[in-house]
Amino acid sequence: MNIFYLIRKHIVESTKHIDNEKHRLAVQDILWRNKILFDPTPSIINIPPQTAIKTGDHPPIYSKQYSSSYEDQEIKVQETQKLLERGQIEESTSPWSSPIVLVKKKDKTMRFCIDYRRLNAITIKNAFPLPRIEEIFDQLSDAVYYTKFDFKSGYFQVPLSKEDRAKTAFSTRDNHYQFTVLPQGITNGPATFQRLINHILGPAGWKYALAYIDDVIIYSKTFEEHLAHLNEICGILKNARFRLNPEKCEIARTQTDYLGHQISNGEIRPSSYNISGLLNTKVPQT
Repeated sequence: MNIFYLIRKHIVESTKHIDNEKHRLAVQDILWRNKILFDPTPSIINIPPQTAIKTGDHPPIYSKQYSSSYEDQEIKVQETQKLLERGQIEESTSPWSSPIVLVKKKDKTMRFCIDYRRLNAITIKNAFPLPRIEEIFDQLSDAVYYTKFDFKSGYFQVPLSKEDRAKTAFSTRDNHYQFTVLPQGITNGPATFQRLINHILGPAGWKYALAYIDDVIIYSKTFEEHLAHLNEICGILKNARFRLNPEKCEIARTQTDYLGHQISNGEIRPSSYNISGLLNTKVPQT
């Protein structure tokens, strides 16, 4: 199926809630002009390779791989092959190594992860601050329209410096690899991503666009303002070569969930699924 057909379908689907046809077509026009944002082909953003794993003069850490079943070994091989084909890992001769872990997801499939706990323990921590949640909500409380962007594997869009790549190494039963992009699970991942997204958003940050790590939200008081803000941020992200996950983006909404809270017409309250989770929690019997 043609990729542009799928992108057009996602754009139409994500804007069908906009009742005013003129408004809906205006939003669709902005998204279509920036359609490369929704291209599913993996992309590396247009920034210098990032250094996120400073370990001083500590010698390389080598951890043996965890024993696992034949079925799990097959999953590891399949997942590494996907990462290799996308250019997100490369073959390695590094003396460093961290073990692979497979974590069962809600749908019973397995998530491929690397256990970087020993590496994190010797990594010099990056003190770059994450935004304060209450300050974010203060900004959002005056807005009426919201667009929420979800990056497609955001960390994997960040190039990693050559000196850091060796430290991310891991092994399967057949080979040794290292990441070429920012891997999940390293201690400085959030700070590294926050710094770069703040830089990319530039002057728009804290005025009509915010990011909490890889959760980006655009907010405006009027629909006309929102069109202008949406157009600008789409252009910024396109120039940076970011890619979005269209199925998880919310466009020009008057109500949305952000950072575990529901935002609507200046009111911010805990999201219904969080409240439901608390209500369904069993009371300890002892």
